[in-house]
Amino acid sequence: MTNNSNATMACPAFPDNMYHGYRRHDFQIGENSITVIEPHAAIPGRRWVWRAEFFGAFPAFNLEMLQRGWWIAYMNVGNTFGCPSAMARFDVFYQEMTEKYGFHKKPILEGLSRGGLYVYNWAAQNPESVGMIYADNPVCDFKSWPGGQGMGPGSKGDWEALLKCYGFESEEEALAWPSNPVDQLAPIIAAGIPLVHSYGDADEVVPYQENTQVIAERAEALGAQVQLYRKPGCRHHPHGPEDPVAFSDWVLANVLN
Repeated sequence: MTNNSNATMACPAFPDNMYHGYRRHDFQIGENSITVIEPHAAIPGRRWVWRAEFFGAFPAFNLEMLQRGWWIAYMNVGNTFGCPSAMARFDVFYQEMTEKYGFHKKPILEGLSRGGLYVYNWAAQNPESVGMIYADNPVCDFKSWPGGQGMGPGSKGDWEALLKCYGFESEEEALAWPSNPVDQLAPIIAAGIPLVHSYGDADEVVPYQENTQVIAERAEALGAQVQLYRKPGCRHHPHGPEDPVAFSDWVLANVLN
């Protein structure tokens, strides 16, 4: 694909090359697999949603945005919890998408569950390059999940994997880490990035009180508001807004240009 916004993307082989009826492009950037979904009628400017984790799961919002002419993109960096090496690979992906392929400079970052670590960490480092953060039952503090230091059970295996990904020498070093999403909102708020969270108020895995609620309270202390979509009685699953049409209306009315 060239950087001409009317060009088509060269599509490497993939069974049927389709995703819910939309053309699918699969390729590699270094060791990382990339998936890009093309809308039937793309709007000008190659606007895109950058999904950080769990491509294909709970796709209602992505399908709605495809219908509205937005592209969907995903890079698989493995289960790396938004660690520094993953963020470096995100930098390469962003450069490839915007400079080589001509995509918009301010994508919507979509973080489901542990994807919240990726989108907030990358946005804090690159606030000028984000049009919005959409977080869904997101992990915003790894002490909550997978650390299990609060209301939830955590995940022992994922916690051990996280310690290795971040290069922590001890659990104590991880617990003292000062750069979880809840700790680094200031550059995101200063850049005026709209924040929207959809969450279940009975989330038993990633308790909203330790994640979404902390983000909302700290954003307010910094003079900003988080748009909150509460799902009464809902647990960690299912993800996604209850009304993807109305949700997408809000997204499109508020995303940065």
